[in-house]
Amino acid sequence: MFKDRYIYPAVFSYADNGISVSFPDLPGCLTAGNNDEEALLMGKEAMALHLFGMEEDQETIPDPTPTQALKVEDHQAVILLEVWMPPFRHEMRNKSIKKALTVLRWMDDIAREHNINYSHLLQDALSEHLKM
Repeated sequence: MFKDRYIYPAVFSYADNGISVSFPDLPGCLTAGNNDEEALLMGKEAMALHLFGMEEDQETIPDPTPTQALKVEDHQAVILLEVWMPPFRHEMRNKSIKKALTVLRWMDDIAREHNINYSHLLQDALSEHLKM
């Protein structure tokens, strides 16, 4: 079972052109910001998205490394970032996605005459077909 709250250390790397954010426990989870506030917000979003992907793939979520165990350079700082997953999961699972659709031209002509919204029609048909 996955947790609702995750807290992980993030390494903020300061440079003249902004702040890079990485997560020692979440390889591949990287982002950046122009200032501390933006880096913090981007870091939380990147972490939530990364953890959501791991959950969806049924991957093992690693334990966070204690901050005192992390060694950083002079231009870096360790910041603990926290994400609350329930609203993020809800948003991601209810997010609209684009799908390619192919219909016969004559059907499309009639559908346009009747102001058919393909997205709504497909959602209704899928709901009915899946008995939702």
